[in-house]
Amino acid sequence: MREVNIRHVVLLLLYVVGSISFVLPVGAHHAASMFDRTKSVDLVGKVVEFQWTNPHIWIQISVEGRDGEPEEWSIEGGVPNRLYRSGWRPNSFVPGQSVTVRGFPMRDGGKAALFVGAKLEDGSTLGRFE
Repeated sequence: MREVNIRHVVLLLLYVVGSISFVLPVGAHHAASMFDRTKSVDLVGKVVEFQWTNPHIWIQISVEGRDGEPEEWSIEGGVPNRLYRSGWRPNSFVPGQSVTVRGFPMRDGGKAALFVGAKLEDGSTLGRFE
C-alpha cells in the first residue's frame, strides 16, 4: 500500500477550500434578493451616466422626487456580453437623454432598482418595456 504524503493532503484541502471560497460569493451576488420582484416602478427622468462595465451595467438617472427636488437613482442591469448580443451598445444610453426606466425597486426603499425595461426619447425600447 502506498504511503499518504501529508503535504499532498494539506495542499489538496487548501485547493478545495480556496475553490469553494471563490464560488460562494458569486452565488450570493446573483441572488438579487435585495430587489422586490412583486412590484415595479417607472422612473421618468434624464440619464446622468451609463456604465458599461462587468459584471453588470449601471444606469444613473435623475428623476423629480415627490418634493420636486431631483433624486438620482441607480439601475442595475445585465451582463454587457449578453446585452451586446441582444442589440445593446455602450452608447445605448447617453447622458442628458430623456428616458423612462421600469425596474424592480429595492426592498429597503433605497433609490435603486433592477432593470426591467426602458423607453427612449425616440420611442424605441430596450428590455421588457410594454
